[in-house]
Amino acid sequence: MSRESHIFVCSLVLPTVVCPDCSSLQRGRALPCHTKSYTFQVDEEDDSDHILALSVVCLTDGAKDECNVVEVVGRNHENQEIAVPVANLKLSCQPLLSLDNFKLQPPVTFRLAAGSGPVHLAGWHRINSSLEDDDLSEEDEEELPPIKPAKK
Repeated sequence: MSRESHIFVCSLVLPTVVCPDCSSLQRGRALPCHTKSYTFQVDEEDDSDHILALSVVCLTDGAKDECNVVEVVGRNHENQEIAVPVANLKLSCQPLLSLDNFKLQPPVTFRLAAGSGPVHLAGWHRINSSLEDDDLSEEDEEELPPIKPAKK
């Protein structure tokens, strides 16, 4: 099974804030920086297994001392949209939250549900490709030497 990992970084703020030096990167492309939400999607034709893990959510320079609530919006088993708050940050008491690689399955939207931010999200994206894995596994098994009984 081949694996490919990428780090993603995103900032969520109110759309009226301007940042001339925004350089957030995800898989080599610039992310939309000063928006209130960001959707992480994969190509619908891609049959690889994608895992997105959220590591850290934190307030950054310019944040006000107010509650900033970050939600993750995804789909449940009935394909209905659900929003779950994953972080409630406040500069004076909890400016950072470690989510210990909270795993999500794309597509997923990160949304600043309350507060004006800026809120910084960081994590990783792993792609597990299963192309011809069955063939490789069978070849590997054939190369193993037979098990010999132990000598007494």
